[in-house]
Amino acid sequence: MCVAENDAVVGEEEEKVLVPCIDKTTERKDKIPSGVVLLGKYELLKLLGSGAFAKVYHARNVVTGQSVAVKAVSKKKILKNGYTAQIEREVSIMRRLRHPHIAKLFEVLATKTKIYFIMEFAPGGDLYHKVAGEGRLPEDLSRQYFRQLISAMKYCHSHGVFHRDLKLDNLLIDENMNIKVSDFGLSAVPKQIRPDGFLHTSCGTPAYLAPEILSKRGYDGNRIDVWSCGVVLFALDAGYLPFNDYNYAVMYRKIYRGMFRFPKWTSCELRNLITRMLDTNPNTRITINEIMIDPWFIHGGFMDSVVGFEPELDNYLTKVKELNAFDLISFASGLDISGLFKDPSDSGFVERFLSRERVERIVEKVEEVAEIERVVANKEENGCGGVRVDGSDGNFIVLVGVYRLTVDFVVIEVKSMEKEVESGERFWRDKLRPVLIELAGK
Repeated sequence: MCVAENDAVVGEEEEKVLVPCIDKTTERKDKIPSGVVLLGKYELLKLLGSGAFAKVYHARNVVTGQSVAVKAVSKKKILKNGYTAQIEREVSIMRRLRHPHIAKLFEVLATKTKIYFIMEFAPGGDLYHKVAGEGRLPEDLSRQYFRQLISAMKYCHSHGVFHRDLKLDNLLIDENMNIKVSDFGLSAVPKQIRPDGFLHTSCGTPAYLAPEILSKRGYDGNRIDVWSCGVVLFALDAGYLPFNDYNYAVMYRKIYRGMFRFPKWTSCELRNLITRMLDTNPNTRITINEIMIDPWFIHGGFMDSVVGFEPELDNYLTKVKELNAFDLISFASGLDISGLFKDPSDSGFVERFLSRERVERIVEKVEEVAEIERVVANKEENGCGGVRVDGSDGNFIVLVGVYRLTVDFVVIEVKSMEKEVESGERFWRDKLRPVLIELAGK
């Protein structure tokens, strides 16, 4: 027998709503010039989608031939909208997560205008397009995808990560027809929890929002992810979303009151599980651990082999807590990272790039170039590699700092101080930079 907390609310849907009614803005299909190679490493093949701050491309590693997804984020838009901390947090989180059903982040590259996330490519698209194109999924396939989603969420929560934007669009399908959770741009970590024990930032996709987010009184990251998983599971089984209306006020009222209706084909066990996940009271809502022993979830005695998955992280990743702005691009040796998070309106010349060369060797090379060009170079005793270069006639001052970033990388930061900034920039660009780039083997 099916158990429903409110049969007047949780009833059977009419036959007329079987078609997907999932609202989604039409994606742009911009053309890419053939043969474009990003930073000499990835050939862009096709635009997969675009949003307010980023575009996602299918690309190919020109060395290995591996297909990857490239998420290109505009630095200008990040700075303009104050999303620097969000980008840092997204990279920090994705670098730490290693799970079979979470999309892998391979590396992060940067130029003066863009940040590029190089990620695992999922050729099957996303679950939104699958449901919108095919309609509801068979119950066994819905169970398979849901188990994989819960496995990934249990792993995330055990590592202090709350996704906060789980939806069909962010569940990708790989070549083996398994899902990969993606887009951790709105994710939260424990340090964001306020003294009252709750998160307070209102974020997410309207149709997937938990009612406690709408109330703006604080919420538990674990429990809102469970709610969103419930919305996803309903959509997989029904072929449409439980709360969906072009009028957001109407939609939010339905969410707040828990007003949704099951289609007639939904099994009793599945109704019971979804009803407990879409419980408007977060304190009585089912938990991840309870979901994993639910009769519908474990139906048939089969359990996904990666439920409860715990990878063995290498020593470096185990130690990573938070990443600073430079660590975003720690994979990109020799890459120009000038002003990665510097406001373009700032005055003065500043350039930064990465190198694997020893600090001492870089300082020696700066001194050698200064001697050849007959300018004065003085080491700065500041606990790291630093050289001040003064123009022969006092027309410029260039400060070269070399800072240890990781065991393998250093950051070379060059600043042209007051006086004739252009003269200092010209000395760096034409004389010193080519030598250091050659030294780094780039």
